[in-house]
Amino acid sequence: MQRPATFRLKLITILVASALNAPHLAAAENKVDTLETGTVDVVGTTPLSTLGIPIEQVPSNVQVAKGRDIQEQHGLTLADFLNQNLSGVNINETQNNPYQPDVNFHGFSASPLVGTPQGISVYQDGVRVNEPFGDTVNWDLIPQNAIAGITLIPGSNPLFGLNTLGGALSVQTKSGEHFQGGGIQLSGGSFGRAALEAEFGNKLDNGLSYFFAGNVFHEDGWRDGSPSEVRQGFGKIGWQDEKTDVDISFSLADNNLTGNGYQPQSLLNSLGYSSIYSKPDNTQSQLGFLNGKASHWFTDALLLTANAYYRHNSTHTFNGDQNGDWATPGDDEGVINRTHVNQDGYGGALQLTWVANKNQLVAGISYDGADINFNQSSQLFSSFDATRGIGGTLGDITADAAFRGYTDTWSIFATDTYNLSPKLALTLSGRYNNTHVSNQDQINPLAGSGSLTGAQTFERFNPAVGLAYSFSSNLNVYGGYNEGNRAPSSIEIGCSDPDFPCNLPNAMAGDPPVLKQVVARTFEGGVRGKLGNIIKWNIAAYHTRSSDDLQFIASNSSGAGYFSNVGDTRRYGIDLGINGETGDFRWSAGYSFIRATYESSFDIVSETNSSAYANASGVDVITVKPGDNIPGIPRHQLKLRAEWRALPTWTIGANAVLFSDQYARGNENNQHQADGVNFFGSGKVAGYAVLNLDTRYNLPGTGWNFFAKVNNVLDSKYYSGGLLGQNGFDATGAFANGTGNHETFLAPGAPRAGWVGLRYEFGGKKVAKANND
Repeated sequence: MQRPATFRLKLITILVASALNAPHLAAAENKVDTLETGTVDVVGTTPLSTLGIPIEQVPSNVQVAKGRDIQEQHGLTLADFLNQNLSGVNINETQNNPYQPDVNFHGFSASPLVGTPQGISVYQDGVRVNEPFGDTVNWDLIPQNAIAGITLIPGSNPLFGLNTLGGALSVQTKSGEHFQGGGIQLSGGSFGRAALEAEFGNKLDNGLSYFFAGNVFHEDGWRDGSPSEVRQGFGKIGWQDEKTDVDISFSLADNNLTGNGYQPQSLLNSLGYSSIYSKPDNTQSQLGFLNGKASHWFTDALLLTANAYYRHNSTHTFNGDQNGDWATPGDDEGVINRTHVNQDGYGGALQLTWVANKNQLVAGISYDGADINFNQSSQLFSSFDATRGIGGTLGDITADAAFRGYTDTWSIFATDTYNLSPKLALTLSGRYNNTHVSNQDQINPLAGSGSLTGAQTFERFNPAVGLAYSFSSNLNVYGGYNEGNRAPSSIEIGCSDPDFPCNLPNAMAGDPPVLKQVVARTFEGGVRGKLGNIIKWNIAAYHTRSSDDLQFIASNSSGAGYFSNVGDTRRYGIDLGINGETGDFRWSAGYSFIRATYESSFDIVSETNSSAYANASGVDVITVKPGDNIPGIPRHQLKLRAEWRALPTWTIGANAVLFSDQYARGNENNQHQADGVNFFGSGKVAGYAVLNLDTRYNLPGTGWNFFAKVNNVLDSKYYSGGLLGQNGFDATGAFANGTGNHETFLAPGAPRAGWVGLRYEFGGKKVAKANND
């Protein structure tokens, strides 16, 4: 929004006093026009919009990308862009659906799968979109062509609330105020993929503005029986004058995704790289999200910002799985697991910003509530068909679980950045969270034996402190300490008994044990700067120790397990980044080292790990010890991006990503060994490298441009994740009467594929301006 003119001059003076240009992908969430002095990069400090502070005063290695950067690489999803471009990020394609990846950052996850230990908070326009049922993140519900920019904040920053253990991702959407004009885009290619995108924005003379976007996507999928449909809509209507800015936005989605997940290595070899284990594995979701935000300048130095939201998400799953209770020939081979989750989230925040010559103070309160309805049923079927789908005779449908959950979180937060000198800035922050989680069993409502009814309350104050010092306009150092917490969700409280493992998101355990909240403590520091005017670089180091870490522990071959506090865990590492631009050539490189380990000893029930032994109760377990690596996290990653403007209208780009090996889930003790008799596969997933190419050509003066993209140019066969399990099928794909081998199941990456597209932009100079915002 526009600021009063007198305040804008004051703010420009403050910001320019110590500003230096930020490195590539460590730039600003907002840009403040500084008239003749150029542009100062500033970073927002809270989920709600703020003035932000200059990047050199931020005691953290914040990474940022614009919506135009995302669009020009023509990736399918935001997660795809994060994986290929941002330091410290990798994905596990456990569902093998491009809209359902696990996104990991610094060893913490944001995943759509209940059961993945969540440790990253995700915000859309100031609203936390981690689902209340399990803190999951549904990447298919974020419309990519409505994104104005993203900000990835590392560490346990308390200002971003619950679940910010290892980082926070803030997504800002477009508005007609800044994105005027329109575009329509059609693309298609491999896997039967076809997509249509459109957007349009405008600003009227009376201060009103509007922006609308929509997407329709279909593909058959590259694996057997894996079609998907995505339909997304977004709109924002706003009004502003010199002192007041009001925006009302909505997001809609109606998606039907199939992701058939892991496959044993032996079946990948005998049935083919595109084969699947069993089917279907289908998720249908419908989203309605309404968000209102307003801000007003009371004086030249006092800004009030508020928002209120309502978010409804309905999710249905339908899975054809192997019957984990199969014992003898003649038993039913498979089971259909159905779930239905309705989640209604609502809340708001009120925030006050005060700016003086030497400091900026932000303080506020927020409330987030949720109403959850969960139902689960199962239905046995007698046999698998020839494609390992549902066949034979269907049994009766059994209601396994039904409960209603409620969550309420109240928070108070504040942050102050104070300039101790023109070169030294001190930031102090804190947030108090109070969360109440309750479950009401709809089948056995009375609390007691066998009932899911129960409640827990969690509260904590999380502090943060940081210093940033600028030696010159070309060299800046920073360091800080911060804390964050995550309260267990309804599903985690209900599924926490090792004696009653859940086949997630199926089943809930009666009389669940009391869980503790996770608390993360992070130290971070780094150096950033420039070499001349063409090369920018950054070096960052971090160390996070989590207490009472919470994760899902797999306990048998069907994927069943339970949630448990597993003591301390540790993630530490470094991020190195460098980028430059010379003439028509632009490039960047990033290397990350990540070590993620358990730091406490504990036992895990395991039927599929070769190192398992019978405990005193006769149950097969493995022992995890301090220093054992957490599965799913490659220790080394390298990302390269190059872009060459061959002609003023033609650009050619390339991305290369390289990841080292990782441990499979179920091998938390890192001791699994193949013996070639009962156990097959090493319990590790090999490292891999993937090269992608993209190009775009603009027809001058017409608004038309052509683009093309080829993924996995070298057609590498690689795997982004793994799981220890028991293979219930023989080499031909026939049911093996439950006597199959214990194997490493793998998540295969997509083979070489290409897509082409055509885009038309209209709106003249307004479109060009919007594209540079």
